[in-house]
Amino acid sequence: MMESTETVLDTPGGEKRTCPDEELVHPAKRARVQDKEGENGGSGSQQALDFEENEKEECDEEEPMEGEEDVEGDGETFADMMKHGLTELDVGILKFVSDHKGFSGILKERYSDFVVHEINKEGKTVRLDDLTVPVEEEPLPEPEQQVQVLTEEQKNQLEELQLFKNKEGNVTIEVMEDTKERRTLIHKAVKAMYPGLETKTEERDGRRFIVAYHTAGKRALAAPRKHSWPKSRGSFCHCVLYKENKDTMDAINVLSKFLRVRPNVFSYMGTKDKRAITVQEIAVLKISAERIAHLNKCLMNFKLGNFSYKKHPLKLGELQGNHFTVVIRNISGTEEQVEQAMSSLRNTGFINYYGMQRFGTTAVPTYQVGRAILQNNWTEVMDLILKPRPGAEKGYLVRCREEWARTQDPEAALKKLPVKRCVEGQLLRGLSKYGKKNIVTAFGLIPRNNRLMYIHSYQSYVWNTMVSQRIQDFGLKAVPGDLMLSGGKAHVLSEQEAEKHTIHDVVMPLPGFDVIYPTHVVGQAYRDMLASDGLDIDNMRHKIRDYSLAGAYRRIIIRPQDVSWEVIHYDDPRIPLVQTDVEKLEGKPPPAFPKEGKYRALRMEFSLPPSTYATMAIREVLKMDTSIKNQTQLNTTWLN
Repeated sequence: MMESTETVLDTPGGEKRTCPDEELVHPAKRARVQDKEGENGGSGSQQALDFEENEKEECDEEEPMEGEEDVEGDGETFADMMKHGLTELDVGILKFVSDHKGFSGILKERYSDFVVHEINKEGKTVRLDDLTVPVEEEPLPEPEQQVQVLTEEQKNQLEELQLFKNKEGNVTIEVMEDTKERRTLIHKAVKAMYPGLETKTEERDGRRFIVAYHTAGKRALAAPRKHSWPKSRGSFCHCVLYKENKDTMDAINVLSKFLRVRPNVFSYMGTKDKRAITVQEIAVLKISAERIAHLNKCLMNFKLGNFSYKKHPLKLGELQGNHFTVVIRNISGTEEQVEQAMSSLRNTGFINYYGMQRFGTTAVPTYQVGRAILQNNWTEVMDLILKPRPGAEKGYLVRCREEWARTQDPEAALKKLPVKRCVEGQLLRGLSKYGKKNIVTAFGLIPRNNRLMYIHSYQSYVWNTMVSQRIQDFGLKAVPGDLMLSGGKAHVLSEQEAEKHTIHDVVMPLPGFDVIYPTHVVGQAYRDMLASDGLDIDNMRHKIRDYSLAGAYRRIIIRPQDVSWEVIHYDDPRIPLVQTDVEKLEGKPPPAFPKEGKYRALRMEFSLPPSTYATMAIREVLKMDTSIKNQTQLNTTWLN
């Protein structure tokens, strides 16, 4: 997950962190991954948590989660706040598959150290390499005509307006030669030279004026203007979105504001989180490439290109995966250690655990809420979400929780929340409207994807725990009683079949009513674990249909594709070590590295399928613990 990661990823698009570290810590204050041998791994830079999960379709459109909007610091350090957080041990992440010695390095010291390119449904890596716009059907004025109809003063005013220097203002152009042809020429000239602007004709005291205003200004937002759309053109403008240090939903909100459209006209195949450079496909309903391309002139850290018109939107889950370019700076590992670690990643892979961002960062992990939902224990669901939690957060959420604990009055607690789109605010609104006797209905005010996130988190917790036991009991080989997929269905491996298959063929179930379980001891372990949580593995259908778990299957081991790596030397920690798509477009030379330098970095590339966590691949290479609690306790100096 990138710093929001989901990559999820934050939220890959996975669950969002409840306490976004990039808003609390100066970028220069980074943690250093400590050397640590053995299965339990070493500590890691806090930034390790920001690696992105490849997108998972079921939780790609979440609203801000608990505490995400803002976290106020009242003197307590982030390390102190995380003393009550989760460790990998808490969520079943226990094992490694390689036997090399771990080594240290700085993860994501710069957001440019983590570059993600989407792999689309055709299997092509998405890159930004063309900024040209398809030719528009309607002819525009020639450049000489544009110059003639606008004075230098008017052009200066229009340019300032287009660049958003005065977004609520307007530029008024008097039509001296008042003919329809002259007015049309001015309208077209303004739009051709300043495509971020809209124009309209006004009559004042018997004189006609062309008034230009910004498409993102309040005037435009209050009176949206319909644009004609050629019937021969596909309804969706597909393009490549390049962004730096901004997650997908934030990016869509910015684009929708500047284009003066609702965010739901955008579609995409998966979300990308914040602290990274990411490249992905998006599609926009009936917005021309020209209008979209003009944003390249007035938005920072965005670039849009590779335009085409198609008849269909994009759909969540259509992507085949993501290609990652990751830089780990100031590594301590020898050439031999790096070679062993990366060869193991390429040849064997890593355990396909759900990463820490799947479970939240607070003292109340998301899987506990999910378990209470499945138990139909709605009072506990309410308490887990609203009760005070030690050290987990500061600011208005703390005051809201304290008010709730003191009064049990949803309206009083709601008044403590300046931003009510968080889960706490949505639940309190529901309780205020329906009363505490109708918690199920009140809980339903939370967006469906957020509600399902909790039970998916519980499934992930069970899966992690069971996979650790499977590796512990049987190691890295297929054994009788394991499961594998064939024709989309799972079946149990016989002794003869187990000899013909490898660990890379083995899957494990996420618990549900439509899966089967291993027939060896791990199958009984599933049953025992759910029974200890008060759940019947043979009856996973819930009274409320939304919370009935069908289950699914997930590969135990993921072997990345297109794995490559190099150790590079550098002297300046501020210089970028990866050439971006935009730098290539601008013709800038790639970074040059000396043969010897003050620092060494590991630059690696690999591709992962959807619903896998790059965090877990990096964990396997460095042998580090990815939990915030472990990292901050072992590296308290990173905040000082």
